[in-house]
Amino acid sequence: MINKYQSIRGMHDYLPKEIKHWNYVESIIKKILSSYGYHEIRLPIIEYTELFYRTIGNDTDVIEKEMYSFKDRSKHNVTLRPEGTVGCARANINNGLLNDQFQKLWYFGPMFRYERPQKGRYRQFYQMGLEVFGFKGPYIDIELILLISRCWKKLGIDKYLRLEINSIGSTKSREIYKKDLITFLENNQLLLDIDSKRRLYINPLRILDTKNKSIQLLLKKGPLLINYIDKNSMIYFKNICNFMLEMGIEYTINNNLIRGLDYYNDIVFEWKTNKLGTQDTICAGGRYDKLIETLGGPKTPAIGCAIGMERLILLIKEMSSSMMSCYIDIYLVVFNECNKLNIIKIGEILHNSFPMFKIIINYYNGSLKRQFQLANKYHSKVVLLLGPDEQEKNTIIIKDLRNKIQKEILQFNLVKELSYLLSQKNCDYL
Repeated sequence: MINKYQSIRGMHDYLPKEIKHWNYVESIIKKILSSYGYHEIRLPIIEYTELFYRTIGNDTDVIEKEMYSFKDRSKHNVTLRPEGTVGCARANINNGLLNDQFQKLWYFGPMFRYERPQKGRYRQFYQMGLEVFGFKGPYIDIELILLISRCWKKLGIDKYLRLEINSIGSTKSREIYKKDLITFLENNQLLLDIDSKRRLYINPLRILDTKNKSIQLLLKKGPLLINYIDKNSMIYFKNICNFMLEMGIEYTINNNLIRGLDYYNDIVFEWKTNKLGTQDTICAGGRYDKLIETLGGPKTPAIGCAIGMERLILLIKEMSSSMMSCYIDIYLVVFNECNKLNIIKIGEILHNSFPMFKIIINYYNGSLKRQFQLANKYHSKVVLLLGPDEQEKNTIIIKDLRNKIQKEILQFNLVKELSYLLSQKNCDYL
């Protein structure tokens, strides 16, 4: 039978087998965020369309062709959020969080952009966003970069990522540069591709981010934004570079790195990989010191970044084995129908004694061989067997699958025995 109902193109179902990877990655990042003093904020998926037009920039790809916008029943223009920073800024203003206060916030959830789906790029995609309000740099900038670097190390992928940084200076600096860039590109129009010609008068800075290698070679002969940066922005950028060297952070200055949203200023950065094809950016962000004022809030310096979760998990699955350690801590096997209630009682005792462990009861009435196959499939550490003979003697069989040791013990000693077994070196993935 053919199912005529399919998911919308570019919007995926995430099944339990995948979700265990997501939970692992999220838990690692959330622990690190907490250790740096970040607090969670939960934001609406839908915002008024004008919010994005006012802040992202009318000439960006997001506004031009990627937003999911529609009218609601009250005829208001609303949009499924294409990114999280603007909504987070709006929430801070609306709720008075910026009145003589500093905020270090994180959020997690789906974003929506109408793009051509590719590996690692979907129309509904998930981001982990970090936003810091009220701190002047460059020290908070360095801390943010160190935090993200710590995430990569903990996830075992730091050697597969490279950090690229740039300074885009102030709005005034970019306007002067933009005029000279347009002049240079006009003089070389015959060498431009269709996309670059379209962007030339709409948003010429986006041409700097082209993937077209011939355009990249052409741009090397043109004016560089770094030569137009004002004095204060240049001092700021040099301080960040010096601090990163002092902290042992490896980076590359990419003079063509321009974030695709208009609210950025001064430092911008991206972590990239060469392991996922063209969709190579895993995390990106920068400073946006004027955004809060643009939305009618108080003058507030700010910096943030967002991690693309699909790409991050793709990279970890391909390059790291850390997520595939152990899945089930204690696996309970039932021999027959009569023992099921008793094994449930034992299971509840274990849940009370080991609330952080994964404990599974298999109610499948198959052969013992088949049940052990399932236990191995779930990477179980310990298997407990309760058969009729054991039930009569008030005992239970423990099989330590890691050390290949099996023994029969009295049931009242079970918690003590498992405490010893599971106190030995465990995998991180619980």
